[in-house]
Amino acid sequence: MRSMGLRLGIIIAALLGAAAAAQEPGQEPRDLDQGRIDSDPLRGLVIGRTVTVLGWEFYKSFSEIWQALYPDSQDTITVIERPTAQFGSEIWISYDNQTLFHTFLSPARSRTRQESKEAVGIVHDGIESIHIQRRFVQDADLGPEEM
Repeated sequence: MRSMGLRLGIIIAALLGAAAAAQEPGQEPRDLDQGRIDSDPLRGLVIGRTVTVLGWEFYKSFSEIWQALYPDSQDTITVIERPTAQFGSEIWISYDNQTLFHTFLSPARSRTRQESKEAVGIVHDGIESIHIQRRFVQDADLGPEEM
């Protein structure tokens, strides 16, 4: 039991030493809570929140095309699906809590690839528009996510 505590203490000391070594010399130690509100360590993801095979095919096609056209993108996008009995699947793509693309896919699955190609262009244009708006419109009363 005592050796386990000693090992744990050594591991913690090694981790703290590695964290201190990663900082610039002469800099104050950084606290984990001192980060920017808009800094995201997991950037550039295409998150899939799909439920059905149709939604998965759309997500897979969209993410493949997105990664091929914009491999260095730092924007995190979410593909959301809600299956409906009347219309097939409702799909929307959001970026930073804003819906950039919304459509209904028929259960036939024949136009899934074409719809995802169109969605990539629309979403990319929407993200570029958001970036331009944030660059030129700055308001002390509004945060970046409220623009």
